[in-house]
Amino acid sequence: MGSDREPSSDSSAGRYRVCDAALAVRAGVRDRVGSPAAERGLERGRSSLPRWRPVCWGRSWKWVRPTTFGSGANVDLVPEGRWGTDDHAGRPKGIDCYVLRVDNRLSVLFVGLNYAPESTGIAPYSAGLARQLVARGIRSRVISSFPHYPQWAFRESRPPRSRISVEDGVRVVRRRHRLPSRPGGSARALSELSFGVAAATTRFGHPNVVVLVSPALIATAVALLKVRLMTRRPVVMWVQDLYTLGLNEIGEKKAGIATTAIKVIERWCLRGADAVVVIHERFRDTLVQEMGIDSESVTVVRNWSHLEPAPLFDRSDIRQRFGWGKDDHVVLHAGNMGVKQGLENVVDAARLASERGSNVRFVLLGDGNQRERLAGLAVEVPALSLVSSLPDAEFRLALGAADTLLVNERAGVAGMAVPSKLTSYFSTGLPVIAATDAGSITESEVLLAEAGVVVPAGNPRALLDAAESLARDPARAADLGENGRRFRSDRLTPRASFDTFTQLLRELAVGERDLATRESGNV
Repeated sequence: MGSDREPSSDSSAGRYRVCDAALAVRAGVRDRVGSPAAERGLERGRSSLPRWRPVCWGRSWKWVRPTTFGSGANVDLVPEGRWGTDDHAGRPKGIDCYVLRVDNRLSVLFVGLNYAPESTGIAPYSAGLARQLVARGIRSRVISSFPHYPQWAFRESRPPRSRISVEDGVRVVRRRHRLPSRPGGSARALSELSFGVAAATTRFGHPNVVVLVSPALIATAVALLKVRLMTRRPVVMWVQDLYTLGLNEIGEKKAGIATTAIKVIERWCLRGADAVVVIHERFRDTLVQEMGIDSESVTVVRNWSHLEPAPLFDRSDIRQRFGWGKDDHVVLHAGNMGVKQGLENVVDAARLASERGSNVRFVLLGDGNQRERLAGLAVEVPALSLVSSLPDAEFRLALGAADTLLVNERAGVAGMAVPSKLTSYFSTGLPVIAATDAGSITESEVLLAEAGVVVPAGNPRALLDAAESLARDPARAADLGENGRRFRSDRLTPRASFDTFTQLLRELAVGERDLATRESGNV
């Protein structure tokens, strides 16, 4: 180490030696070579660098400005070693040596409360897109919290205030936020606010585009405010759930000032973003027709099927492991156990199955803020069992070992969310029962895929009847399951969604947008 080197011939990235410890300290690099922090390297944007720097360029030293490297460059100071002796270039003995690394690739920053290793909800999609961008040569950074969903409890007993890691090529900054004791109402709002403040006090750097993931809406609003006041980069708001619809559909229409405030915040965020990405055409129609959002700023990017089919396995062995009998017809509901799922309906259907002596057995797999209550209701219901959240591999096996998969929604929930579990269900080759309101997004997806049957929400007798009907007609059940698998392979592949999202990010980075609304996953 210590020999001169030419700058990299790669036009998008170069490495240049910097050998002035005092200037390195002014730039924010305070660790001496050999310390853990120094070994990791500290990412620094151009604004934090001194105006002039001594850089080894070939065989000579030059003073250059950071702006020499072009707009949008990402500049890192990475410790490389220590000069031990004087040499022809006049480098003094014992001076710390850093590498000035310049990377002109497109850079994207994600800000979202949920991220891998959470395996349900929004996290698999945020993580999937960030990793895919890295695979496509785009720099991805993420500001998120520590894993806590759907249990609403940190997996670590008490995580640190902050942690930085590189996960599958993605630089992930985790900031601990306040978890609500009961995730609803003002407690959840304060939880989102705490993450928003933690995220906003984290250095954003100089990304070309910022992607804000909602939920969490209040955190998104805080981050958007920072971007608009300080960073001034193009912003994409990635909408997975619509809060305004949710407030209307789960019976909080008369919540007063709080409800009005949430609606105002959501509208402000949607109108303040440079682009809005929604996961379904119905979301786009709601934004345009009911919330007055410009249709040209809205892009539909379908959530893809992120769960790979389970490898060949001994189905009877898995069923025995979970305590499911050979003759049981297992109807499994996977995912969050929250208010909008209305899973009391499943408890009532299981109670009715027990009274009938039916061979249908209902299983609730997952966690959530209603799990404890549901467990209490199920104490004397032998046809119902609860299984805690499972790692991805075991989760796939549990899905595949069931007979029918269930989406259950509370009556009144029609358009506030697209159940992400459907993308996983369709990969199994099993039929789906959707207990949901007529005209809901869930109904339209299941019927469009021809992958199952739909029964009214909040009607346990209809739910049990549908399950028994599928149990009596295995040929029909197999046809419905195969239809779902075909729909997944034709319409829910990741590539179409990744292509559309990547194109949008590149256009925003260079200040160009198509005037037409784009769609993916719908060809």
